[in-house]
Amino acid sequence: MMRYFLSSIAILFFFSSFGQNLPNHMTDKEKSQMKSYLQNITSKGNTTPPQGDLRTPGEWEEIDYLTITWRSYKEILSQIVKHAQKEATVIIHCSDSNTVKTELNNYGVTPTNVKYIQAPSNSIWIRDYGAQTVYKNAVDSLILVDWIYNRPRPNDDAIPEHTASALNIPLYQTTKAPYELITPGGNFMTDGFGTAFSSNLILDENPSLTESEIDSIMYKFMGIDTFIHMTNLPYDGIHHIDMHMKLLDEETLLVGEYPQGTADGPQIEANLLYVLNHFNSKFNDPFEVIRIPMPPSPSGLYPDQGGYYRTYTNSVFVNNSLLVPTYYEEYDTTALRILRENLPGYNVTGINSSDIIPASGAIHCITKSIGSDNPLLISHQPYNDTVSFQGAYNVEATIRHRSGIGSATLHFTSDTSAGYQTVSMSPGASNQWEAQIPQQNNQTEIFYYLSATSNSGKTITRPLPAPDGYWSFIADPSVGIIEHAAKHTQMDNVFPNPASAITAIPVNSKNPEKISLYLFNSLGQQVKKIFEGKTKAGKNHYFIDASKYPAGTYLIQMKSVSNTQTQKLIIGK
Repeated sequence: MMRYFLSSIAILFFFSSFGQNLPNHMTDKEKSQMKSYLQNITSKGNTTPPQGDLRTPGEWEEIDYLTITWRSYKEILSQIVKHAQKEATVIIHCSDSNTVKTELNNYGVTPTNVKYIQAPSNSIWIRDYGAQTVYKNAVDSLILVDWIYNRPRPNDDAIPEHTASALNIPLYQTTKAPYELITPGGNFMTDGFGTAFSSNLILDENPSLTESEIDSIMYKFMGIDTFIHMTNLPYDGIHHIDMHMKLLDEETLLVGEYPQGTADGPQIEANLLYVLNHFNSKFNDPFEVIRIPMPPSPSGLYPDQGGYYRTYTNSVFVNNSLLVPTYYEEYDTTALRILRENLPGYNVTGINSSDIIPASGAIHCITKSIGSDNPLLISHQPYNDTVSFQGAYNVEATIRHRSGIGSATLHFTSDTSAGYQTVSMSPGASNQWEAQIPQQNNQTEIFYYLSATSNSGKTITRPLPAPDGYWSFIADPSVGIIEHAAKHTQMDNVFPNPASAITAIPVNSKNPEKISLYLFNSLGQQVKKIFEGKTKAGKNHYFIDASKYPAGTYLIQMKSVSNTQTQKLIIGK
């Protein structure tokens, strides 16, 4: 009788947990429950760090599964299933699989590549409580790493255990001292090679840990050796960086942009300048930056004016597709164009997220990827825009698989409709492969991609949607140097520096190019727009009068179509 009573209570709790409709942010009631929740955390996985050379992959890498939790906002979830099941198996955490199938059909979606895991949950926000994909020995065995969820939602926090059990993947958890770590998945981005980004929320929610102790846990469990923490944004109530930024590849940051002085715009600019001034990409070059608008409400209100926190960066890669939150046509059209131009070949698909955004989240927040259990890694720094070089164009890539690489191929063409020519790549040291694109006529646009086959027979391309996806550059054989990032306009050293009066900003341009020059103070606030317009070919000089500004440290930023550059300026009196 007692066993039956306890079972009934468990069943009642199980189904009542599915009746809730919790937002992404913590409710007032949950704030009072958080201390008790943390005192009762239990573990079902390994609580000591995994062994081996760990690598947490980037979101653009190949995945086997996209996971969601079937609760509220089912019309949005059904659209995610509709598009994602073409690219990967969709795992749906739910209370009853037959109910989900019926509801999907009611929304016009026939589930064809779906796996169901029946387990209790508290909320839809699986990005934050789902486990992270990590590889041992960079491309070897797949494991999952689970942090303590930063909400007192115990059923949600147990979802990684159900996932790992159903897929038979080893689970490691940061739930016991000295490795206890609280953080949500929406506040984490990585370049796939040991650099990761987070807001200072991770410091705020782990007050018993020093910054270096947090960094150590991330290294020991996930192979993160450079952990970049950025100032929290004042109008983003959850402080999850996926609401305003995303990595599109190893060196490209997609960053939301507000009108000047609006909402979180000033702090986003300050954080971006901090990153660009202190960190490089894995290729030891400055990160590339692509800006995308942060849209207001249809009535024109931004978050500092009472509008919801609308965002396009809160998108998710699903192999050859990118699923993007959309709101209304005026801004959606621009955002989708920016993404399609920078991700050729990808199926960039908008999913209307107007209903869910008031709950402080969008598409990225309600999805979580699980990487391939047989990853074949290709990493390459592409040529972009105009490349000035005399002779063949050398193409290098890191290519790895646990069975070794049998062959790798460079594919290139000046006309994608005519097909691609191929060149076999040659292996070198440290998993490096290379081949050459022959010298091209001046102003010829070249499209190219890479493919590789492992010794065990697996084949993959990079970019993933190749040959529809590709990198491209315009050949310019007139100069004997290679400029990887098309930085044909380089800001030279500002002088005098320190400055107290008229200060010169030299800018050299190989060709006329539209640029913008700004002066920012140490808080990241724009002090002056110095210049906006086209440079002339050759040397250009722009000026500010430093005597008009208070003493202190400033940043001069130059933005062009292809890149952003900054310099520190000291103003004294």
